[in-house]
Amino acid sequence: MAEAISQFRDVRMHEPLEQYLEAFDEYRDAVENLIEGTVDLSRLSDQTIEYLTDPDLLTAVRYLASPAISEDDLKVLAEAVLTPTRLRKDTDMARRVIDTVLLGLDRNRFPWVSEEREPTDSERETAIVSTAALIATQKVQTSRRTQSKDEQEDSVAEYLKAHSFTEVPRRTVANVSHLPAPGEFCRESLFGTRKADLIVRLWDGRTMPCECKVSNSSTNSVKRLNNDAAVKAKTWLNEFGTTNAVPAAVLSGVFKVHNLRTAQHDGLTIFWAHRLEAMIEFINKGRPFYNKPRP
Repeated sequence: MAEAISQFRDVRMHEPLEQYLEAFDEYRDAVENLIEGTVDLSRLSDQTIEYLTDPDLLTAVRYLASPAISEDDLKVLAEAVLTPTRLRKDTDMARRVIDTVLLGLDRNRFPWVSEEREPTDSERETAIVSTAALIATQKVQTSRRTQSKDEQEDSVAEYLKAHSFTEVPRRTVANVSHLPAPGEFCRESLFGTRKADLIVRLWDGRTMPCECKVSNSSTNSVKRLNNDAAVKAKTWLNEFGTTNAVPAAVLSGVFKVHNLRTAQHDGLTIFWAHRLEAMIEFINKGRPFYNKPRP
C-alpha cells in the first residue's frame, strides 16, 4: 500500500496546471459575458433563453448559486428539461430555471443584487474571478477522477491481452451461458444484477468480475471500496456462488488498511494497479497444466 500512496503523490503533485488554466479562461469568458450581458444580473430573468441554451453560459448560471446546482438537481427543482429545444419552446419553464438559481444566489459573491444597487468594479471583478475558479476547479476534479479510472481500466485490459487473454464484445451476463470463454474478457458489462468494469473468464472456468477503483483519500476509500466494490462482491457471490465467481478489485491511491481487510472479508480479492503481475500470477494458478505456456 505504501507504493500505491507514493505513486498517488507523484501523479497528484506533478499534475500540470494547464487543464485548470484552460478551464478557468474558458469559464471566465462565460461568466463575464453573463454578468455584462445581463447588466450585472439585473436583467437575467428577461433574457433566460439566451443564457440557458449555450452550454458554457448554462454552467455559469448554475454556479451563481452557492453551492452550485447540478444539472440533475436543477431539472428536479425547477421541474424542467434543460435541452435548448425545450427551453426555447417553453419560456415559463426557462424562467423557472432562472428563478430557482436566483433563490440560491451567493450573496457573498454578488452582494449588489440583494442590495439592489450597481456593483463596484472591484466587486464585479471578484465575482467573475471567483465564479470562474469554482467552475474550473470542479471541472478539473471531475475530469481527473474519470480519467484516472479510465486509464486504470485500460491498463488492466492491456495487461490481460499481453498475457494471452482476448478481449470480446460487452454483454449482459444473466447466467453462465452468456459468459466469455475461458481466456477471454469483456469491458463494462452487467454481471447478474450489477455492472462490473471488466468480466474476466479464468482458465479454470470461474469468472472474475473486476472493479477498478481510484481513491484520493482514506475517507473516500470507504465509498469506493466498501460501499461499492465490496457490496457488488457480496451480490455476485450470492447470485453465482463461490465456486463460480471470484469478485476482484484493482486499486490505486489511498486506502485504509481496515477498509481493505473488511472488503476482503466480504469476499473481494484485491490487486494493486502498480502490481498487476500479482493478478496474472493469481489467474495462472488455475490454468490447466497442458495449457500453460512452454518455457
